[in-house]
Amino acid sequence: RIRTRPALFPAKSNRRAGVIFFKVNGNQLDAKGNFTYNLGKGKREAIIGADGVHGYKETPQTPFIEGEITDRPDLKLADLTSIDNATVTLQLASGKTVVLSDAWYASEGTGNTEEANIGVRFESKYEAQEI
Repeated sequence: RIRTRPALFPAKSNRRAGVIFFKVNGNQLDAKGNFTYNLGKGKREAIIGADGVHGYKETPQTPFIEGEITDRPDLKLADLTSIDNATVTLQLASGKTVVLSDAWYASEGTGNTEEANIGVRFESKYEAQEI
């Protein structure tokens, strides 16, 4: 039996976490570990009265992709912090990709010299898509 190396992101896999790819307008940035995202769907909260639960209310949430990247010589922090109308993608180890359209940079723009990390957060007024 010949064993072949599995594809990086096979269609069906038990892998749920690990390697990720983070891109802004198709340009891959050096992602560091833990990223979080929110699709921007409505947040539901219970409405509670003196006699029990009456139902729920739904309020908007800001869709976002957030994490840390590693600085590199060709990355200009001033350019990064001025990004607007971007397409941001986060490809997960499970094979899922989260896409945020018409996004803007929404973080402090602070770099760290010890690990060369820069916190990034991109937000949009449109719901993110899972593909």
